[in-house]
Amino acid sequence: MAMLPILEFPDPRLRTKAALIDPAEVTTPAFQTLLDDMFETMYDAPGIGLAASQVDVHKRFMVIDVSEEKNQPMVFINPEIIEQEGGQVYQEGCLSVPGIFADVTRANHIIVRFLDRQGQPQELGTDGLLAICVQHEMDHLEGKLFIDYLSPLKREMVRKKLAKARKHVA
Repeated sequence: MAMLPILEFPDPRLRTKAALIDPAEVTTPAFQTLLDDMFETMYDAPGIGLAASQVDVHKRFMVIDVSEEKNQPMVFINPEIIEQEGGQVYQEGCLSVPGIFADVTRANHIIVRFLDRQGQPQELGTDGLLAICVQHEMDHLEGKLFIDYLSPLKREMVRKKLAKARKHVA
């Protein structure tokens, strides 16, 4: 397995809309290895979700594990939210926007249709943290970041804060 570089805001590649995956690709050894690499990268970061777009693979899939023990890995391929209801405010962060957290309103309950790791069609109704995470990662697949829900002024403050942090690291 290999660690993958995670793109960081304001990298323009994060704004790329991901393409659907051919279901025949799902069971290939190369794709399965990529999924393993994404889980390793996500766990190491540490994070609870990682969209392919964040590792510069612009295809519609993501990996998620919201368990405390990090032992419930989930793969969502070509995900589509088919139902959503309610709304909740949740403080979100993002591996592509390190060190920044902000309140975002998301649907409280969703039903998502997707292919699993074996390419089998699934439908999952969920709420709470998993619902928030699915919506957050699906935004990445559309080229959208959680900071897009912030005002332009706050978004600019985030950009400047990250640029300053990168200067201190360099």
